[in-house]
Amino acid sequence: MKDRLDWFKSSYSNDEGGECVEVAVDWRKSTHSNNFDEACVEVAPLPGAVHVRDSKDPDGPHLCFTPEAWTAFLTHTPTPTD
Repeated sequence: MKDRLDWFKSSYSNDEGGECVEVAVDWRKSTHSNNFDEACVEVAPLPGAVHVRDSKDPDGPHLCFTPEAWTAFLTHTPTPTD
């Protein structure tokens, strides 16, 4: 676990400096990543969403899944047609 939270401005805030809300997420390395820092995925699970990003580009884009979609992704068993 990291020693600090990553804060970002909520998409519900405006750009005029008045009504600003910041949200904190606690990113951690996914257990599905390898231990060689080559293919590292970080996840930040929240009650209503699971955020996923590339650990080598923490300020870059990230994906957002519902908890149900994330569970389905992790538990999917590929078939020959996948």
